[in-house]
Formats: sequence, C-alpha cells, structure tokens
Amino acid sequence: MLTLPLEPTDDLASPAFKDVASCAQWLGQLQLTNLHLAHGKLRAQLDEFNRYPMRCLERMHTLETLRETVASVQADYAKKLVAKKLPLSADELTVFVAIIGLWQGMVTGYRRCLQDYMAGNAQLSPYGALLCQRCLLYSGLQIFEYLRSGYEFDSGLWRQLHALYAFSEERGLQLEEVAGNLNGNTHPASCCATYARILLACHANRPELTRKQLQLMDRWLTLWSSTITVERNYTVSKGDALPLAVDLDSRQGLQLTRQINPSGNVRYLAMMPLSKLLRVKLILLQQGQSPQQLDLGEGCSSAECSEFLNYLHQCWCEERGNRLAERHEALQDAQVCYGMESCFAYVANKPFKQPAGGSGVDTLSRKQIESFGRVLSDADRHDLALMGYLLEIWQIEDESICGVRLIRKEGRGARLGTSQLIAVRPANAKAFMLGIVSWVKVTQAGRLHAGVRYLPGIPQAIALKASGVNASATDKYSAALLLPAMPALKTPASLVIPRDGFQPGRVVEIVQMEKEKLNLRMDFSVEKGLDYERVSFTQV
Repeated sequence: MLTLPLEPTDDLASPAFKDVASCAQWLGQLQLTNLHLAHGKLRAQLDEFNRYPMRCLERMHTLETLRETVASVQADYAKKLVAKKLPLSADELTVFVAIIGLWQGMVTGYRRCLQDYMAGNAQLSPYGALLCQRCLLYSGLQIFEYLRSGYEFDSGLWRQLHALYAFSEERGLQLEEVAGNLNGNTHPASCCATYARILLACHANRPELTRKQLQLMDRWLTLWSSTITVERNYTVSKGDALPLAVDLDSRQGLQLTRQINPSGNVRYLAMMPLSKLLRVKLILLQQGQSPQQLDLGEGCSSAECSEFLNYLHQCWCEERGNRLAERHEALQDAQVCYGMESCFAYVANKPFKQPAGGSGVDTLSRKQIESFGRVLSDADRHDLALMGYLLEIWQIEDESICGVRLIRKEGRGARLGTSQLIAVRPANAKAFMLGIVSWVKVTQAGRLHAGVRYLPGIPQAIALKASGVNASATDKYSAALLLPAMPALKTPASLVIPRDGFQPGRVVEIVQMEKEKLNLRMDFSVEKGLDYERVSFTQV
C-alpha cells in the first residue's frame, strides 16, 4: 500500500516562483558563479514552493522546469565531495546534507502531485507514469549520493521505492515510457527501467568503488536498464545467467534467488539480456574498438572499461564464489595506525631517524627541534603516541588470512580513504600486519567501518635512499618497509615506499634494522595507492 506522508501546505508560504513562467524567469536570473550560494537559494526556494498551495498540474510543470538546473547544480556541487576521506569534515558534511536535501525537495514536490493523482485529479490522469517515475528517480538519486559519499542510508528508503514500484504495477504504469530530456539525454524512461537501474546500481555497489566508477555505472545503466524486465516468475535455460530477486515487502535491495523465499511480493530481474550485452561490449573492446565507439563514455580507457565491465558481470550475472580465504568472526580489539612514518614507527617499535652517515634531518627530529629546541635521545623516545604517532583502538568484526573488517571503537580519530596504507595488530598477535584500506564507510550511528586487505608477510622497517648514478650529495634516507618473499603464495619480496618514489631501474640503498646495507634495483610498480607504492626489486 503506497502512503505519501507529507506536511500540509501553508497559505503563508511565499516562494520566488509560483508557476512555470515565473520559475523560468527566476532561473534565468540565478547566478551560478557562486555555487554554494546558488545551491542554497535553489534549495530554499524549492522547499518554500513545496509548502505553497497550488493546482498540482501547474506544480508538476514547474517542477519539470526546475529539473535541468537542479541536476546541473547538484552535479557541480557534488564535486566538492570527490575522493574525500571519511568521516567527512563539518564543511563537507554540510555539502552532503544540502545535496540530499535538494533531492528530497524534488521527491516532495512530485509526491504532492502523485498524491493528487491518487485522489482522482482528472487533470493529472495522463501523467501517472511520469509522476511515479520521477518519484522513483529522485528517491534513487538520494540513495546514489549516500553510496558515492560512503554514508549508510536508512533502510526505510527501500520500503518507499518498493511501494512506489508496486503502485506503478497496480495501475499498469510500469512499462509506459516517459521523456527523459535531461542534460541532452533523450533516452526514454519508465518506472520499470528506473527501478531496475536503482536496484542494479545498489547491488553492484561496493564501498571500494570510486565516485568515477559509480557515475560511469549510473550512465551505463541509464542506457541499458530498458533491456531488463521485472517479472513475477522466472525460467532459465542451461547456461543462462540466473535472475536476481527483490521482495517488495522488505527493507532490502536485490538478492540471489536462492536467498529469498518465493511469494506474491517477490519480483525477478532477468539477467540474461544484460549478460549478453556486457559480454558483447567486452569482446568488441578486445577486438580494438574504443569505449567511445561502444558508447561507454569519455575519460575511460579500454583497459579500465574492460575491468569494470567484468566486475559488473560478476556482480549481476554470476553466482559469486567463495572468498579466497574464509572469514570468521573475531570480536577482539586491534591497534591501528596509518601512513608510512607511523607504520614504520610501530613496526620498528621506534621512530624513523636518519641512519649514521645519512644526510639531512628526519621529520621527527624537525618536530622535536620545533617543540623542545633539541633532538631527543633514544631514551626519551619511549612513548610513540606522545611523539605524535597516533595509535587507535578498533574492533575486529571478522577476519581471514587475507584481510580484516574493522569498526572504530571511539567516535574520533584519523580520517580514512581507500587505498591508504595501514598497519593492524590484533590483540592476540605479536606483530603488526601491513595492509591497504579497501573500503571505508560511515554507519547511520556515525561509526567508521573499514575493510583492510593485508599485504603478505611480516613487514620489516628499513631506511631507503637513492644510490649509484641516481644519487646526489643531498639525498637523505626515508622511511620504507620491506615485505619478505612468501614462497607458499608464490609472492616475491617487495618494497613499500612513499608514493611517487618509484623510478624503473632506479638503484637504492636500504639499511635494515641490523644496520646491514643492501643495494637494490627497482623493477616495476606492483601497486600504487593514496600514500604508498609497492615495488618489486632485484638485489645488485
């Protein structure tokens, strides 16, 4: 049963526009050079407009007039949140809340119209499919912004989406096409296609996906979602991609068919047409066609598109296999630190300092000179935390030999981003494990969750500097870490160095804890993250 809880209108409301003509005039005068101010004005006037009592046909046409400006301003404003670490700062959180609020303003406006349609307003009778589609669309855009920003959303949003789609089915409106006509997109939309797009985007979303990947997926689904049908029953032939299922009476999105009990509320999304489309795109990319030729968009290489298309096919069209290593619950505390110098300090159990004979002054020494007027002796360096190397206590939720899932125990701490270097020592372990942050998100309760992928082997703290023909008299050592070879995993030894420190063929000198010096030649970059680079090497 669809219910549309709305605040009553107010005769005292006085928006800057009250019909299509005045709305177009107001938009023409809206200054977009100050994006923050423009966004605030747009949101305030939309909220005031939604409170204003008026004929709903005129309300609908006015909302349609607002759509393109709202979409453009939202897209530009959301760029302020690109690649931000979590939790968001106070200013960033203000931007995030404002974006969610403007999408909600569009939802509220179209809900008022849909409410009148449900009450039998004859003027709105031709627009039932459009009103349902717009309500689904803007509710979905709210969800997308939560996903892009790494914040968990209220599961009640699922109930609203499912109820809207069920209503469109009840009225026979789910397949009726309505005009998209937004930002140059003339691709027709329907309630079914919009609903499927939202479901699939959420099902494929993982916290480790970048905002760019999420936007790319959203664009692709806008083009492809019309190929997907939503059915009450399903049949599959041998070799077909299995459908995905959704319970319209639940607070969840898509699930595998084996995870859901059949009932009259369950709908099935046929994946075979999408599976064929994805495979054809992959084959054509392998044959040399460009992403632009295949309408996959600009700014994405063939290799990136192929990797992402494969990922989406696995998410949507394949039964996901077991993990490389089984996870198990492990409710225990763990010590956590971040960044090269902190990871070095806790792995070595002492801060980094220039080895004897090294030139320059290390970062810690500079800090000590600024704070104490001198470099402290090793005897003074008994508490790393007091020396500025923060160590946080997190709780392990589950773990495997490949990684761990953590939740921060305290409300405050360092901000985290994906592909960031991290060191973790569970309470029952003697040594720190080096890892990379795979994903990070904020729960509704405001707690930080993170997934960490371990790098193989127990790290060893080393000092590293350029050597041989690469070296200069002013070169100094920097903190780095050495990962040993792991024959059982067929993994050779590697260096973990500060980001952008890699040069192919570069010869470096490393000093190990036992003061042994070795010369190594960097071979190739194994992986590169936010603040580190992992490099293969050969001893020379």
